[in-house]
Amino acid sequence: MAALPPASSTHDSGIAFGSDGLVAVDDRFRQLEHAWLRGLAAIARDDVGVIVDQVFLDGRESQDRLRSALSGLRVVWVGVRCDLEVAVAREVARLGRTQRMASSQAMIVHEGVQYDLQVDTTTNIALECATAIAAHVADPLNR
Repeated sequence: MAALPPASSTHDSGIAFGSDGLVAVDDRFRQLEHAWLRGLAAIARDDVGVIVDQVFLDGRESQDRLRSALSGLRVVWVGVRCDLEVAVAREVARLGRTQRMASSQAMIVHEGVQYDLQVDTTTNIALECATAIAAHVADPLNR
């Protein structure tokens, strides 16, 4: 929601967060997403390194939209995993979070998604995950 333009952070954004943790989007959101993806691709095509932290609300279909936008660019797809119990506990501890999103999204965000690398934040700290990603990107065998 923080990435949406200010005028879109109201009911007109096309995204709704249910009390059950489910996220629903409509055509307005897809329009904003399309513009966002085109902008990311333009930045990346200008030889600027880009790291995108994206929740794939539609699993493979979300990845396909991003893959299409980034066509012709080198992309490293990294799956970030966490045991459900740990993810739920972290969600509860964070103020301002929509509760139950971790449990509602735990599986759907990964359905059909193809990754080059996966990291697990259950017991690994962010630096360990970042180091694994950097090593993967630097390895000439992964180009």
